[in-house]
Amino acid sequence: MQEMTERLGTDAAGLARAAALLRAGQLVAFPTETVYGLGGDARQGAAVAAIYAAKGRPQFNPLIVHVADMAMAEQVAIFSDQARDLAARFWPGPLTLVLPARPEAGISDLVTAGLATVAVRMPAHPVARALLAAFGGPLAAPSANPSGKVSPTEADHVLEGLSGRIAAVVDGGACAVGVESTILGLEPPTLLRPGGVDVETLEKALGQPLAFGGDAVKPNAPGQLVSHYAPGAAVRLEATEKRPGEIYLGFGPGPAADLTLSATANPVEAATKLFAMLRVADKLATARGATTIAIAPIPETGLGRAINDRLRRAAAPAGIGGAAPSFGCAKIHPRDI
Repeated sequence: MQEMTERLGTDAAGLARAAALLRAGQLVAFPTETVYGLGGDARQGAAVAAIYAAKGRPQFNPLIVHVADMAMAEQVAIFSDQARDLAARFWPGPLTLVLPARPEAGISDLVTAGLATVAVRMPAHPVARALLAAFGGPLAAPSANPSGKVSPTEADHVLEGLSGRIAAVVDGGACAVGVESTILGLEPPTLLRPGGVDVETLEKALGQPLAFGGDAVKPNAPGQLVSHYAPGAAVRLEATEKRPGEIYLGFGPGPAADLTLSATANPVEAATKLFAMLRVADKLATARGATTIAIAPIPETGLGRAINDRLRRAAAPAGIGGAAPSFGCAKIHPRDI
């Protein structure tokens, strides 16, 4: 909990302060042309975990990465010719593109939810662009409000919900668009969420009709399948001991563990490490000939609810509710900006 949330101006001093806070792993809300976003360094897992904690977000979902320019966007994602054409037509602006992620970009697994894709947009708001330029890197930024509440379009709205939970808000006045960005997947072009760019305009630009959503085999949002985020090994939850043929993933004090999400039972640390630890545990299971990853109990409170949600999906038998996507299934959650 922050002692006080600063209200910063949009002058050079205000933006420099905001950029310094972001580099230090703090959270800063800022205006875009759609709604105010809650920004954190997309490359710092702890900062991204803090976004979930501040919002009280009940489950992990991919977050949109905001970039200052095309050079930064190309560092984050792999652009096809079609994607570059769309960016040239609609950026800066309220269009988010879901594209293959560049692993070398160092984007936190919590931003992509462990998926192979990343959602990217270049906001049009001059304050957002100035902040991104001052910060010099990509920012993960869902809407700056407690989860489930109305999205904020003024700095006062941000403070009503998040005062004391975040470091600062850059007060850039009211947002012009006031609805979240349109989210578009490609190959084939698929509308994942309507928003600031309308369907007709996109279809005219693409020269073809859009697909809408997906199905159980190709979900258009994370968490639609019961079996999701599943490693190759079986997963046993609420494990209070290690059994033969298992890799034990601990949380807090308890039985000797092969790996731990947090030795101090810190849910923010556990959230930061979750996807990476599942991968490491899976590799360790393969190396040792183990068949199961046993995971210690995690309290069903705060971020623990989010962690348990993903672990339950990882533990579900493959094929329930559709094909088991492992870590490669894509798309985006509808509450991002």
